[in-house]
Amino acid sequence: MLRALFLTTALGILAVPALARENYALLIGADTYPSLAEKYWLKGPANDVKLVETFLTTQSPVPFAQDHILVLSDAIEGAEPPTLAAIRAGFAELTAKVKPDDFVYLHFSGHGSQAPARDPSTEVDGLDELFLPVDIGVWEKSVGSVENALVDDEIGTLIDGLRQKGADVWAVFDSCHSGTVTRGAPESDDVRTRKLPPEALGIPQEAMQVTTRGMDDPRTAPEAPFDAASTPGEGSFVAFFAAQTNEVTPEKNLPENKPGRVPQGVFTYTLFQVLAEYPQATYGQIGQEVLRKYATSAIATTTPLFEGDLDRVAFSGTPGERVQQWAGKRDGEEFSIPAGSLHGLSDGAVLAVMKTAADPTEKAIGFVTLSDVQTFSAKGMAEDGTVMPEKLPKGYLLRKIGADIDFSLTIALPEAGSAPASALLAADAALRKAAGPRLVFVPAGSEADLRLAVLPDSPRPDAIWVLPATGLVDDLASTPSVSTADKDAETLGTILADTLGTMAKAINLQKMGAAIGEGVLDVDVEVLTGPSKTELTALPASEVPRLVPDDQVHILARNNMDQPVDVNVLYIGADYSISHWFSGRLQPGDTLKKGLFKIGDTVLGHERMIVVMSPAAPQSPVENLAFLAQDALVTTRETAKHGLAAALDEAGFGQTTRSATALDDDSEGGPGPAIIQRELRTVAAANP
Repeated sequence: MLRALFLTTALGILAVPALARENYALLIGADTYPSLAEKYWLKGPANDVKLVETFLTTQSPVPFAQDHILVLSDAIEGAEPPTLAAIRAGFAELTAKVKPDDFVYLHFSGHGSQAPARDPSTEVDGLDELFLPVDIGVWEKSVGSVENALVDDEIGTLIDGLRQKGADVWAVFDSCHSGTVTRGAPESDDVRTRKLPPEALGIPQEAMQVTTRGMDDPRTAPEAPFDAASTPGEGSFVAFFAAQTNEVTPEKNLPENKPGRVPQGVFTYTLFQVLAEYPQATYGQIGQEVLRKYATSAIATTTPLFEGDLDRVAFSGTPGERVQQWAGKRDGEEFSIPAGSLHGLSDGAVLAVMKTAADPTEKAIGFVTLSDVQTFSAKGMAEDGTVMPEKLPKGYLLRKIGADIDFSLTIALPEAGSAPASALLAADAALRKAAGPRLVFVPAGSEADLRLAVLPDSPRPDAIWVLPATGLVDDLASTPSVSTADKDAETLGTILADTLGTMAKAINLQKMGAAIGEGVLDVDVEVLTGPSKTELTALPASEVPRLVPDDQVHILARNNMDQPVDVNVLYIGADYSISHWFSGRLQPGDTLKKGLFKIGDTVLGHERMIVVMSPAAPQSPVENLAFLAQDALVTTRETAKHGLAAALDEAGFGQTTRSATALDDDSEGGPGPAIIQRELRTVAAANP
């Protein structure tokens, strides 16, 4: 796997680039495949490439000259189609150009698949991973390969050629390689998956039943899609993967709820949204932020992977503060900035007008409310009720402030025509009454946070299933559903509303965690996991580790501040349950080391551990967030919650007066709260 290559990477290269350094990019977007049925064609790779190219030439923290970017796309006018020969030629051209300390960005958007490895002993699962150029052919049984496929071993060799020239390489793969079947609602024009089953390439099912090497411990099974068994190079290497080998990744019309949205790879869009928001972050921080956005958006069920020297700053830039601010232009009463939805902005967002980049936000000389937000640009007007200086200082900036989170949940209704859908239609009035204003129902096929669907081939064909935004699920055992045949309209509406409300509570907790982030609290926190108390390892922030039943989860925390900090630990299960495992106070200098729980085997899947930390006043009551637990119906809530507790209460639909809650620091000076999220995937233990 590529992991073996990463271990040989030279780690001592300075983050500050040499003066003679050049930056290059090879962007590959494969949309149409003439040899395949049209249903397998894609719409998003060309838009991925356009997005990346625009970012590199206008937004990147290091300069990319237009003539240093090679675009291969079959859906962009003037670009060469990404055939296998063109991809090889592109790599050859880059390899001939690069010099030591140069930087190369590689982007692959398109279909992936799997095929029997020519040497099964070289692959853990006995399968080669493939990236599919547009001139892909079919399985050639006589030679044991797919015509014109770009095989993982060759990708490793091509990348190694760049590294051997001394170039630093960052490769991003927005494709999936799963040969498995994923259940879900029918794909719509809004959501498609970049999956290509082996049978579409003419690979017989019996050929996929290959002998694999042992994978005795599912926690350590390699899951990166591409292999590289080449000689270690001189340059560093980082790789981002949209999905593991057994997963599929979607493309979706983005940005959501915008009239000009276009099909995009969810991974590509999310990645570059993070890069736009945090241009000085390390690769590891970028990976962590991508995982957070996945957790809060629910638009993908995949587990992205991030490999390599993740402590380096992306594009080898110089680290800096994460302050989002941009040079503004004023035309009369209208302001414009070179930042948009990709930077986390939306209509209604408020920006502070700052004299200098270093001024604290409380010294703002005015405020602008955005009303026209595009992907890379935004316009707005001076906020009502504020006085803006007639003449603004030279070099003024517009700074993003606040963090509003929408706690409402949009639910797409199922396609009509089935008995369960008809039963839901009859229960519509009861459902809406029980759901309240925070659950918003939209027609089938609309953009939504969750999708109601009927799955005729599932174990419960009479049920209404609750699917994620993609409409896809990997495991029906952990997917909520409500049967319809045994319920009258009133009962069905009430139970379904309760189910959706429970899911909303878990989803909104993740939203708040992503919005608040890890903050500036000087508290060291490590989440430790392992098969026993004596075999614990720290849970990395930019990876999603695999845990098996009976694995233990511990926490290690130390308060380095001069004021007390309250700590709460929660756990969101794959079934949307929320467990509250700890509440306590760390005094200045205190250390907490505590075993929390063991992984159970009832429900397995994508789960999250959340550590909530909030500064505490001396002698104040310890903030206890046990009311967020989902293991019992909360019938009585406290009436005097404030600050973080009040916002968390609203996330659980404790209040319904607003569509969003502002996460402002309500403390009198000092740092605000912090929320650490750690993603993990629980899997079945290996067979004895």
